[in-house]
Amino acid sequence: MDYQDAINTGFIIPSANQTENGLFDFDFTITNNSKTEQEFFYKIYYQNESYKWSEFDPNDSSKQHEFAHENFYGSWEDTDIGFKSCGKITSGESLKINDSFRIVGNPRNEDMYFYDGENDRWKRNPRVGDYSFLIVVVSSDALKSIPDYISNIKLQHEGRFVNPFFYFLYGEGKALDNCETNFYKKSINVKASPDLGNGVYIDKPKFVNASDEDFGEFFTCNCNNSEDLYNNAHIAQFIHYIDESSQVDNVPVIQDFFGGGFTKEEYNYLRAFYKKEDRIKVLPQTASHGCETVASDSIEDKIIIRNPASEYGKWQKQNVGMITRHGFTYGKVTVKAKLTELLNDDNVWNGITNAIWLIYQGGRGTNETGWNLRRPCREKGYMKTYWGGRFDDRVERVAYSEIDFEILKTVPYCPGSKFPPVYSNYEAHTNKVKDWNTKLPEDVLRDDPNIAVCCTNWDMACWEPKNFSSGCHEVKHDGKTYLAHRWEDCYRAVTTKYMAPDDEVFGSDYYYFQIDWQPDKIIWRIGPEKDQLYEVGYIDQTISMIPDNQMVLIVTQEFHNTGWWPGSPYQQENIPFPAKDYVGEIYEITME
Repeated sequence: MDYQDAINTGFIIPSANQTENGLFDFDFTITNNSKTEQEFFYKIYYQNESYKWSEFDPNDSSKQHEFAHENFYGSWEDTDIGFKSCGKITSGESLKINDSFRIVGNPRNEDMYFYDGENDRWKRNPRVGDYSFLIVVVSSDALKSIPDYISNIKLQHEGRFVNPFFYFLYGEGKALDNCETNFYKKSINVKASPDLGNGVYIDKPKFVNASDEDFGEFFTCNCNNSEDLYNNAHIAQFIHYIDESSQVDNVPVIQDFFGGGFTKEEYNYLRAFYKKEDRIKVLPQTASHGCETVASDSIEDKIIIRNPASEYGKWQKQNVGMITRHGFTYGKVTVKAKLTELLNDDNVWNGITNAIWLIYQGGRGTNETGWNLRRPCREKGYMKTYWGGRFDDRVERVAYSEIDFEILKTVPYCPGSKFPPVYSNYEAHTNKVKDWNTKLPEDVLRDDPNIAVCCTNWDMACWEPKNFSSGCHEVKHDGKTYLAHRWEDCYRAVTTKYMAPDDEVFGSDYYYFQIDWQPDKIIWRIGPEKDQLYEVGYIDQTISMIPDNQMVLIVTQEFHNTGWWPGSPYQQENIPFPAKDYVGEIYEITME
């Protein structure tokens, strides 16, 4: 995929930079085998084969699959152009047809992706993966039998779209006389990879408290809010939403976490002896200035993010991150990165959660009735908002979707609704060391050098999946068994965990993280090389509603409230502020 101007036009395949005329050329030959002169007509269709639903109902191949209309398919860019005439061909004669087409976003020209009369094709970008092509040639008599909604894919039949691949290969079109179809499977393969050295765009409205002078302080030639970077940068600075529930009463201590030998004993001392009135109320912060904590290195083609060090009197635990600016639906999203280490030499956690996640794409016209809504939930409905709590309204459709890697220090347990702490709470007694310097339980120490790779799908508590449930339940895939956890029936996400060594995942020069997002399942993988990935999480449509809307990628280093992860052996409020920056580098992102 060519990213040039894709922020405005969506991806065009091929682009003007990729073929001589910016089109796919094709040709074929028609021979008139009838006994009379005839006029023939033709049309070409394309469809993404890698990330699609079956065209036909698995229980009745004569019926279209209920979600086949969601597949990414198209034809001529102008949907009003139906079957093109080949002209009249004399009996026994042949005619060679030459034509061209290209793959574009919003290929059905659906009104829901228009805004103020403009076709925002980027709102339904082409999918990555393999594409097939279907050439259909018909006689003039056969053409009369083809419905308008097949000739013009913008039209619907009985309130929904009909997939032309179903119609001609399995449905009524298969039985048409004088209708010849030629199906070419997996003819091209499409991949995408944003240029990480091409700059970082700063969206000024995200920095609500910054003045124009503030922006100038940190802007560089490839990190700013210029029109050039708006059009050409593939990455933007990500600014977190900070909820009040993230507040902690933090110990007023600054520590060189990895260079100063901070130990479990020192952690226990801070936890036991700092009274609430001596602590500092802290919410995780976000950058006050654009480009202050993110940079694009055009020499090494990488993105750098850093949680800045704290100072006495300027206490901060700041969340940092980057976000891609072009949305996709489905794909193997792979990130090569060296994010900050989480555990020091005594395996004490620095309080950071390294996160690689997908989230629904916003943009003009996005709201609860907008262009990027998820498929309707037919059982109970979705929880209306992300933050609304257990008594939030339920609605048929929402835009919110999220798929996460959240990697932090917590226990591997799948907790029940009443989860016991891993150690008892206690008061400090200065004359009894054992009362405050308590050793962690053996089952926690077994994973002392490991961090939890938590894999989460935010399904907004839609009850439609046949095995939807709360609590813990087993999920089996490819010889592995995962414990999937949902706190209660109205909880908006389901999570599995996998324990991995911090020294390997974040102590090495780089590591790979992959979210394999398919229409009916999500597979999470990590590994030391792209060809050595191993599975660490799995969720499918039987237990969780899989997102089907367009999403963007985010990579962050965050200070979470550890209350979100019951059982963690280290609590955020007892972890010192950083004396040095925590640096993360992102080297490569691919969608394929």
